[in-house]
Amino acid sequence: MDHVMDILLVEDNPDHATLTRRILEKGTIANKVHWVKDGQEAVDFLFRKRDDNDAPHPGLIVLDINLPKINGLDVLKKIKEDKDLRMIPVIMLTTSDREEEVQQSYRNGANSFIIKPVNFQEFSDKINSLKNYWLLINRGPETLSR
Repeated sequence: MDHVMDILLVEDNPDHATLTRRILEKGTIANKVHWVKDGQEAVDFLFRKRDDNDAPHPGLIVLDINLPKINGLDVLKKIKEDKDLRMIPVIMLTTSDREEEVQQSYRNGANSFIIKPVNFQEFSDKINSLKNYWLLINRGPETLSR
């Protein structure tokens, strides 16, 4: 399937965000990655409460848990409670490996939970694996529109 996918990356760490974006945008399919730095910006983007309220609905959301303003678990809950957003796959990508956060992520509707490795090469490998599965192998719903 050769189409461009809009991806929403919700990540407060600029180094992780830069690396993740670089990997997700690299390759034959030029995916468009929209980066927001906290949970409130994510909600505003998804519910079109920003100045650029014509922002596309992403085909994939990569969401950190430990975010300023609104944490990732609460953002996830808001996404999955909305009839227009709930079908978007959400991957939790976080440094946390606390079992309660894994459980809560899945209870709130996460499609996947990935722990960020500290090692640069392992981090790159995991993002590449995420990209290959969710963008090339997995068949998700067509882009949603409101």
